[in-house]
Amino acid sequence: MDTANFRPQLDPRFMFRWEPSQSAFILLYPEGLIKLNPSAGEILKRCDGQRSVDEIAADLATTFSADLAEVAAGTQSFVTLAHDKGWLKPAA
Repeated sequence: MDTANFRPQLDPRFMFRWEPSQSAFILLYPEGLIKLNPSAGEILKRCDGQRSVDEIAADLATTFSADLAEVAAGTQSFVTLAHDKGWLKPAA
């Protein structure tokens, strides 16, 4: 998958939110929930179907004053994984 131009959005079968009882972002789906690490939560917050993976990575690097190449590699890896698991889909 070419993640650079991919504009991911959450698949409608999932609900993304902050869960105080878990102290983490989670993905809810009919069979249960997935507790996300902080990096995954920050990436998914930005998966609005409007921004490309490269734009998401650039925003994260700026927000957290981090190295863009490192953030881009991690973001691309996570988006690929989330897409393969069915959590993300291309924007309509």
